[in-house]
Amino acid sequence: VQLQASGGGLVQAGGSLRLSCAASGRTFSTYAMGWFRQAPGKEREFVGSVSRSGGNTYYADSVKGRFTISRDNAKNTMYLQMNSLKPEDTAVYYCTAGMVVVTPMDYWGKGTQVTVSS
Repeated sequence: VQLQASGGGLVQAGGSLRLSCAASGRTFSTYAMGWFRQAPGKEREFVGSVSRSGGNTYYADSVKGRFTISRDNAKNTMYLQMNSLKPEDTAVYYCTAGMVVVTPMDYWGKGTQVTVSS
């Protein structure tokens, strides 16, 4: 499966952004999907994931209550709605797909930059 993230940009602290991840192929619904991020000088970290049906979601503590992951299997697309953004959310965000629901990491797309200004 090939993945393409989009929707990144520059936003002020407290603002919102919605990232999208478009997947190729007919097998989108067979994969759990996830988001990871990497800030400058830091290791890549898990943000959240969603099960194959979209019925279950998992989040890192740092984004819980602010970020929401969803997916539309008919459109082969996953979303990351980010609210109440903080400067520490600044990072390159990557969408992923895999067989492990909590941390799907088998396939990675190119990242999209999110910058939150204070």
